Amino acid sequence: MTPVDVVLIGRNEGQRLIDALASVGGQARQLVYVDSGSTDNSVAEAQKTGATVVSLDMSVPFTAARARNAGFAALHAHDYVLFIDGDCSLVPGFVDAARAHLDDHDEVGLVTGWRSEVRRDESLYNQLCDWEWHRPAGEIATCGGDMMVRARIWAELGGMNPQVIAAEDDEFCQRLRKAGWQLHRIPVGMTRHDAAMSRFSQWWKRAVRTGHGFAQVGHLHPDFFVAERRRVLIYGLALPLAILLSLFLSPWLAVALLGFYALNYIRTARGLIREGLPRKEAFGHALLLTLSKFPNLIGMAKYFWRHLTGSDMRIIEYK
Repeated sequence: MTPVDVVLIGRNEGQRLIDALASVGGQARQLVYVDSGSTDNSVAEAQKTGATVVSLDMSVPFTAARARNAGFAALHAHDYVLFIDGDCSLVPGFVDAARAHLDDHDEVGLVTGWRSEVRRDESLYNQLCDWEWHRPAGEIATCGGDMMVRARIWAELGGMNPQVIAAEDDEFCQRLRKAGWQLHRIPVGMTRHDAAMSRFSQWWKRAVRTGHGFAQVGHLHPDFFVAERRRVLIYGLALPLAILLSLFLSPWLAVALLGFYALNYIRTARGLIREGLPRKEAFGHALLLTLSKFPNLIGMAKYFWRHLTGSDMRIIEYK
């Protein structure tokens, strides 16, 4: 069997990291843990397992992309590399299934699976994450940070872009596809994730980060996140400006324009119901997705301000 190495990244994950480390046990030739300035006992816990520990230089802005690159560089051999986050635990059987898929499909450069939430029903925000993770299996255009990659391809592409602070996995996937490789999601449980989102403020910050990713990755790959950026500009910027202007012309016009949000909300909820979400969850998720255009717009503006001023691309944390 082709050997699999694991790169695990984290920052102040506490018990989540302990669970993640335990889940990898016996499934990897090498385990590298990359720590991004944790102030808890993360490093000590990783050392207990015998993992190789890499601590990032805190004088340089850290990103998940930079951490994964550092983990890959610390490996002593390269065949297949599985990247997972410190708030995720491996589902038994995924390593073997993903390895077999790469062994059998020479045209595939990356394999991912299904991520699910450990505490899905503790909050509406966790439920929304769980829905986002469960996408159809088959050939895909992009995936999240949990992925098994052919190491030689990672090296050829230079890994992830360390300047991309959000959607860095999407950016890497676009370069992988443009290099002629296929990306596959197999219908197998991959990781159990703990979003740990219980407050509206956490969801808002995560949505700001998402908007930053839309703008930054869209700047690097103009053909990607096109629909997402368009929706943010329409519902987060153009429509609010039109409503403000209409207040000076006719209050009834402002009310009519507000109706576009109601229509978008209903259309989104119906789409979620068609995808299999229970009605109650669908209407709750639709509300968040409708509201998300505003923090998304803030994130997009934050990226362009940083880009224009030459400011550091620093991470946006929600936990």
